[in-house]
Amino acid sequence: MTGFTIRPGRADDAGPVSELALRSKGHWGYSEEFLEACRDELTYSEADCLSGDLHVAESGSVLAGFFLLTGVAPDGEVQAIFVDPPWIGRGLGGLLITRALDLARSRGITRVSVDSDPGAEPFYLHHGARRVGEVPSGSIPGRVLPQLVFELTRPGS
Repeated sequence: MTGFTIRPGRADDAGPVSELALRSKGHWGYSEEFLEACRDELTYSEADCLSGDLHVAESGSVLAGFFLLTGVAPDGEVQAIFVDPPWIGRGLGGLLITRALDLARSRGITRVSVDSDPGAEPFYLHHGARRVGEVPSGSIPGRVLPQLVFELTRPGS
């Protein structure tokens, strides 16, 4: 995948990545009420953006997607990967998950979990995750999400 620059988040990314996350979530056809219920969970702060854990993808000066990877070795979590709908299907999601897993490896993380939107589960499975169970949604009472795991090897092993 070419044409994208991935960089660490900046404080001024907080609003734009939060809005991008909602637009991306809306790609799955959820109602406005559903998306509004998810707003708090999909809002990213300046601190999130400055943490070194959030990275954005740009095409020129256009924000196209981002990921948020947290954790301390050996366990990490992809808390977010979102691609703005105009960029979906162009390989950016694959680039973002590859970069997130590379960052995890560089931090000595060998197990990365993802609580996935049900619609995104095939994407993660395609990129090497395996399903290990379900977890409750942080936004919608009674809803469960697929829990997935990437088992990583360290560079050179």
